[in-house]
Amino acid sequence: MSTGLRRAATLVVVRDAPSGLEVLLLRRAERGDHNSGAWVFPGGVVDEGDRAAHACCAGLDDAAASAQLGLPEGGLDFHVAAVRECFEECGLLLATQLDGSLLPVDDDRWHRLAEWRGLLHRGERTLCAFCEAAGVRLAVDRLVYLSHWVTPLGRAKRFDTRFFVAEAPAGQVAAHDANELVEQRWLRPADALAQSGQLKLMTPTQKTLEAMARFTDVQGLMAWARSPRDLGVIMPRVGIGAHGPRPVTPDEPAYAELGRIDPQGHGNGCYDIQPGVPVRLSDRVIRVTANNGSVMTGPGTNTYLVGGGPRNEWAVIDPGPLDETHVAAVLAAAPGAIRWIFATHTHQDHSPATGLLKARTGARVHGRLPAHPQWQDATFVPEVALSGGERIALHDSATLRVIHTPGHASNHLCYLLEEEKTLFAGDHVMQLSTVVINPPDGDMAAYVASLRALMAEDLDWIAPGHGFLMAQPGRAMAAIVAHRLRREQKVLAALEAAGPASVEQLLSRVYDDVPPRLHPVAARSLTAHLLKLRDEGAAATDGAHWWATGARPG
Repeated sequence: MSTGLRRAATLVVVRDAPSGLEVLLLRRAERGDHNSGAWVFPGGVVDEGDRAAHACCAGLDDAAASAQLGLPEGGLDFHVAAVRECFEECGLLLATQLDGSLLPVDDDRWHRLAEWRGLLHRGERTLCAFCEAAGVRLAVDRLVYLSHWVTPLGRAKRFDTRFFVAEAPAGQVAAHDANELVEQRWLRPADALAQSGQLKLMTPTQKTLEAMARFTDVQGLMAWARSPRDLGVIMPRVGIGAHGPRPVTPDEPAYAELGRIDPQGHGNGCYDIQPGVPVRLSDRVIRVTANNGSVMTGPGTNTYLVGGGPRNEWAVIDPGPLDETHVAAVLAAAPGAIRWIFATHTHQDHSPATGLLKARTGARVHGRLPAHPQWQDATFVPEVALSGGERIALHDSATLRVIHTPGHASNHLCYLLEEEKTLFAGDHVMQLSTVVINPPDGDMAAYVASLRALMAEDLDWIAPGHGFLMAQPGRAMAAIVAHRLRREQKVLAALEAAGPASVEQLLSRVYDDVPPRLHPVAARSLTAHLLKLRDEGAAATDGAHWWATGARPG
């Protein structure tokens, strides 16, 4: 990590209670900074003296601790800091006697130990001196590594923080320091999250509580924490939007795009899709989103302007729905003349604005007609019919390659901006939802085959028809293929269990993880799965009912 980061450690302290798993939260005093009044776990910066306390640790040396944290050395510093900060801030001491036995709890001894909390916090005495005087060793082996958080770019103070989790020491009673921390509460993670309107929770705290909320006891949580997991660094990115500036985490749709358009972390990228507001994605690409958000279209249909160059000429990919306001927004966002119009396919949210846009620009229309008219835009007439494989030079350093990707629609095309390895994917890949495959124009076998073909392309980004830019295209498409094949296995299992059954009878079995209100749409994709299995010899139908043949799909 950068030398501009301060090392820090956080300890999530948990216990079993009659109501279930509880976690200790402390409220920070008002100090005039963005952490003021926040409910946090015990923790703080790693002190220089924490390394000197390695000799006072039990059950873990620096080599093993560093290996846990993926560091060449110094990993034990974080463990020591977590134990020290927990003791300073809430009076809970993870330690053993010198012989390794549990630390006995009696009022007189704890009164003497508590006097050290302030001395340690103010730096008047060292942790080693405390361990020697108290006759204890730090039980760092009771800490389980939980996560790794780094403060977003652009913050005045940035921290490289390792999170640990440990069970509260038996018999000890938490007592906040009444200085930096002014209140404490033991809460079930779900209850803390439910009160997030009243409890100020910083992003790492909230995400940690979300991860813990599914566990009912300490044993289950600790078993999960010890299991092999992806413990890569989590560095939020600050964005702006409807709820003001806030950190955006890697699991949120806007995360990858924010890193591309705001690499220095100035906080000027948006975590919301805002209809009609142009977003500059690169020197060659601008996005304008239509105001047609819905269950089917997500935040709205994306129209892309691609081009620029010496002549400042632009292409439009997917003009969008028939909406004069949207067309006006696209025209206003174009830095220069619009010379080309490309459609990924001719569903009602992607191509109907083609006529309006052509009338106002004279741009030449490129695309492909569907094999079946149902659900299609009948007004779309391409002047240049595309079949896949064409390369269109918008200028010397902006080339679109056409890729025919049937599946969602028979005429579906993707456009690859070769210079940026960015695929304008239309509805072939959508963010946060799966694509509906609606026969007869939609074809599940063709869809999976098209995805697999795209996985062989050298891609850095997907620019979807709905949502933000997506990084790691190969991983995204592999996940979609895996999801479709898992769904196919559910179809086969349902056929084998139900015997001859109608689509309606199969629907609740195969899409039991989908809200019933979406079942009419899911029925279309179910039919596509059945047709694929029929063509592969794994299913058969009499037109009203389906059954498994016993053959496995290819």
